[in-house]
Amino acid sequence: MKAIRRFTVRPVLPEPLRPLSDLARNLRWSWHAETRELFRSVDPERWDGDPVRLLGSVSPVRLAELARDAVFLERLTAVADDLREYVDGTRWYQEQSAEFPAAVAYFSPEFGITAALPQYSGGLGILAGDHLKAASDLGVPLVGVGLLYRHGYFRQSLSRDGWQQEHYPVLDPNELPLTPVEEEDGTPAQVVLALPGGRSLRARIWLAQVGRVPLLMLDSDVEENDLGERGVTDRLYGGGSEHRLLQEMLLGIGGVRAVRTYCRLTGHPEPEVFHTNEGHAGFLGLERIAELCDRGLDFDSALEAVRAGTVFTTHTPVPAGIDRFDRELVARHFGPQAELPRIDVERILRLGMETYPGGEPNLFNMAVMGLRLGQRANGVSLLHGKVSREMFAGLWPGFDPDEVPITSVTNGVHAPTWVAPEVFRLGARQIGDRRAEEALTVGGSDRWDSVAEIADQDIWDLRRCLREQLVQEVRRRLRASWRQRGAGTAELGWIDEVLDPDVLTIGFARRVPSYKRLTLMLRDRDRLMELLLHPERPVQVVVAGKAHPADEGGKRLIQELVRFADDPRVRHRIVFLPDYGMGLAEKLYPGCDIWLNNPLRPLEACGTSGMKAALNGCLNLSVLDGWWDEWFQPDFGWAIPTADGAGTDPDRRDDIEADALYDLLAQRVAPRFYERGHSGLPDRWIEMVRRTLSLLGPKVLAGRMVREYVERLYEPAARAHRAMTPDAARDLAAWKARVRDAWHDVTVDHVETSAVMGTAELGATLGLRVRVGLGGLGPEDVDVQAVSGRVDSEDRIADATSVPLKPAGGPDQDGRWVYEGPLSLDRTGPYGYTVRILPAHPLLASSAELGLMAVPSDDVVEAAGVLMR
Repeated sequence: MKAIRRFTVRPVLPEPLRPLSDLARNLRWSWHAETRELFRSVDPERWDGDPVRLLGSVSPVRLAELARDAVFLERLTAVADDLREYVDGTRWYQEQSAEFPAAVAYFSPEFGITAALPQYSGGLGILAGDHLKAASDLGVPLVGVGLLYRHGYFRQSLSRDGWQQEHYPVLDPNELPLTPVEEEDGTPAQVVLALPGGRSLRARIWLAQVGRVPLLMLDSDVEENDLGERGVTDRLYGGGSEHRLLQEMLLGIGGVRAVRTYCRLTGHPEPEVFHTNEGHAGFLGLERIAELCDRGLDFDSALEAVRAGTVFTTHTPVPAGIDRFDRELVARHFGPQAELPRIDVERILRLGMETYPGGEPNLFNMAVMGLRLGQRANGVSLLHGKVSREMFAGLWPGFDPDEVPITSVTNGVHAPTWVAPEVFRLGARQIGDRRAEEALTVGGSDRWDSVAEIADQDIWDLRRCLREQLVQEVRRRLRASWRQRGAGTAELGWIDEVLDPDVLTIGFARRVPSYKRLTLMLRDRDRLMELLLHPERPVQVVVAGKAHPADEGGKRLIQELVRFADDPRVRHRIVFLPDYGMGLAEKLYPGCDIWLNNPLRPLEACGTSGMKAALNGCLNLSVLDGWWDEWFQPDFGWAIPTADGAGTDPDRRDDIEADALYDLLAQRVAPRFYERGHSGLPDRWIEMVRRTLSLLGPKVLAGRMVREYVERLYEPAARAHRAMTPDAARDLAAWKARVRDAWHDVTVDHVETSAVMGTAELGATLGLRVRVGLGGLGPEDVDVQAVSGRVDSEDRIADATSVPLKPAGGPDQDGRWVYEGPLSLDRTGPYGYTVRILPAHPLLASSAELGLMAVPSDDVVEAAGVLMR
């Protein structure tokens, strides 16, 4: 019989064991080995990696035993004291500049903290979780903000014929490592959004404590909501356009209100900086504008104040990956009869409109709004920053992509989460636990020299041990998968022979959109079979990944690979494991020798799975995309050649790149793995592992990433926020309006140089004299610059450098100004220069911020020879 109602009965812990409850509710246990070992010892048979579930199931008799166990109680006290010191003690952030923000609010639609809190679908969520953990380790006063999805993301299984099946288990917040946020009178803290037609959307606030960092999660499944509104936070990335819009309004607008509520109730410092992790939370800027308008600022001034303290991170390198909503749908949910009633709907719509060439005028673009609401923006690798500047260049017309104000902070991964305990212990043997922990969390060094002192035999024994663990995990999961597919026990004896702990092991695990090319390895099945079944140098492959429930193409790719892996000839050498998540990943990354990544370049924004593998001594075999394009060295692995020219047919491109992959595996990777030196060990392979750990390891840390965010984005944003007083915001908004109104009269009228010959010598200096019209503006409102560099056959300037020119007196009788300055010829070959005028104000973060530029007209160019070759 089925229960008509489900609820959770919490255990009553004996008084000596009460600290266990606090330890279970702080998610630091997910990356702190001593805390996990303590919980394992509570009941080794029941331990499944979830302390809350464990404490809910352990018997009262066992609890009474532990309450009398002096050794256990001593361990419990030590672990509880360690957590208290971790949460309250001084860390990296507290030792830094007083200019750092008092607090930062970090918004993301998903967070991958632990498998026990399944609120993530893939890389974006795992990155957000690693960001919170690293911020906690560093002592950064971050507040995370997300949604609590009652079904999380789907669980994946396979049908008998290999088709992806989705399952949505119901999650009870009371059975998760969460605490309800309550008002002072003990009632649940809630946020409320106004919806069209007089309806409202209410959401309860839950707290997940991630070390030092509070993560606020909004849950719409409350009794006060109607059935439709209760389902707003039902599942991650589900539903139609309106459903997604409501989720993103709740995340952005409701999230700001949740932060205000949390700070009011706890005394936590109010955030000075708001960080939007992708466009989903972009509406947070509108709520903050509304707050300032309620305090007496006009919309334009409030916009400037909000922009000053906002950081926007884009994670997608393709326009199709951005949430875009119908203009009318957005308009219906704002205004007098809906949310933010005191803000003109047209002003809201203008923030998300695609006003650039090729843009769709009837769509509201969340990334465009994020860029317009954030004074600072970044991509997530050097290459992705370049791709983003090109993709969004239309928002800054006239500027070369290199000058578009989008920088990059390359992602990192949280080493204490992803480094296998065996790897950590080997490192700690050299330098001690405390120094090893600091190296993995704070980082800061360019290399881990102590790895050089680890003996070859120890490294090789470690790699074999991790491979053996993966083999056992694969067999366990594969047997469970085949039972779900309908196989009987008698059919599954072959699974005991699946994989070999002495065979070169390749891992490939990620989401399954088409650009990641799950099935590129199947392009020539005969060649793949030769690699899998080679008599002396075989390889074995472990594959995992989920396709979005609505992505039929992705599901077909999975089925194609599963059917190949089901072939009795190769099923002992290649496996597909369903339900890829954090639990599987923590075994997969350390156990592989090679991490394979073959996306269509440059469509991988960063791709952090290879970083996690590298931290465990796994070598990368990847297309030069994302982070690998930035940090690849032959010591760390191999680069798959690409055929990404504009004229390459997609099928032909796949053929070429698959051939390159097979050649690398057959001719370079496998021979290197199986080659033995005088010691009987694969000396050259071990040296690559050593150099990966010592040189690449420090680069890929989330601690390095978060320190970059703090120093390069959060601190400047906090300073800008503090400078943007109400009067400063009004002045800046008025100045921008005046500049925009006057800009059509800003002109470069005449350019002359001290030398006009067609050639010049390296090191020579030209004297520039420029006559400009500033309309109603003055020299304090503009920068007049000479821009120079090498030129191509069409006179386009590459690798441009700009130098300011200075006024040579006051305006003439026509109101024109003369600017002068030197131009040094510091490069040989075809060389050119031009002159431009840009708006200038001390509160601008970039001279491109207004998207305004004046350059010489064609007549001026022809008369003065502005481009000199």
